[in-house]
Amino acid sequence: MQCIVERHSRPFYALRKMIYLQHYMPNIAIMDTHTLKLFLALANNLHFGKTSREQHVSPSALSRSIKALEDELETILFVRDNRSVTLTREGEQFRDYASQVLNGLSSIRETFKKDQQILQGELSLYCSVTASYSFLYDILSSFRQNYPRIEMKLHTGDAAKAVERVLEGLEDLSIGARPDTLPAGIEFQPIARSELRLIGPNAPQLLTEEQLRNPCMETWRDVAMIVSEEGLERNRIERWLKHYSIKPKIYAQVSGNEAIVSMVSLGFGIGVVPQIVLDNSPLNARIRTYDIQPPLTAYDIGLFALEKRLKEPLINAFWNRNRK
Repeated sequence: MQCIVERHSRPFYALRKMIYLQHYMPNIAIMDTHTLKLFLALANNLHFGKTSREQHVSPSALSRSIKALEDELETILFVRDNRSVTLTREGEQFRDYASQVLNGLSSIRETFKKDQQILQGELSLYCSVTASYSFLYDILSSFRQNYPRIEMKLHTGDAAKAVERVLEGLEDLSIGARPDTLPAGIEFQPIARSELRLIGPNAPQLLTEEQLRNPCMETWRDVAMIVSEEGLERNRIERWLKHYSIKPKIYAQVSGNEAIVSMVSLGFGIGVVPQIVLDNSPLNARIRTYDIQPPLTAYDIGLFALEKRLKEPLINAFWNRNRK
């Protein structure tokens, strides 16, 4: 996105006024700001001695500058005698021009300075498909308004790889579930909290009330499970199964919670996914949830970044986006 000085903005108006005046005074080099400042100071003081002291130039140097300016304009700007200095009609007109030029240059210089201070560049962000439409709109909509020149590159995949992608330097930031123990050098910023749900298909019924009331190796021997290849969900369901001494019958190991929901909805087995995945799944109507005891521990979802990179301007802006 290019920075455009709008036609109604103050810097644009001043610049347009400069161009207009320059049309009528074409022989003046508008960038000779020193001479213009000397002229305006003298026009204000109407005293060569006072002006030379204020502007830190000798009276003779001031006189030469004014004479050179008058020669350039081919007109007289000041009437001088031994007792006073006054502006001519042309001098009054030129005072307006000089003031417009210096104000315009100051305004446009400030605009350019601010423009150079605007953050620009590229940030890469990794998250699951579910996270992309659950969180990104709220996160990115305000961020894009505040930092329109920062481009976001979005990569989607298995949420279980969120920390790994940042640690390996493949991404600047990622969104995922906070592990029980954060790896050294990783910072986490919470966004939301989600329950973990044990799910099955609406049909066929894969778990009976008796199996839910009395989970054990004997009753769960033939229960097929769809599990994540890795990640927090797998760790927590394995702890739950171990609590009841259940060795699960693994039907499939898949990458990503969306794939678990899909396979469960088709009746291949039961699985564990975050509630937020169910809430946003188009297959939600084909899924039932089971209440188990003790319930699976909920987890925090948020942003990951390398601690040592949080001072980098682009990453810092994203990390502190809500503090602007």
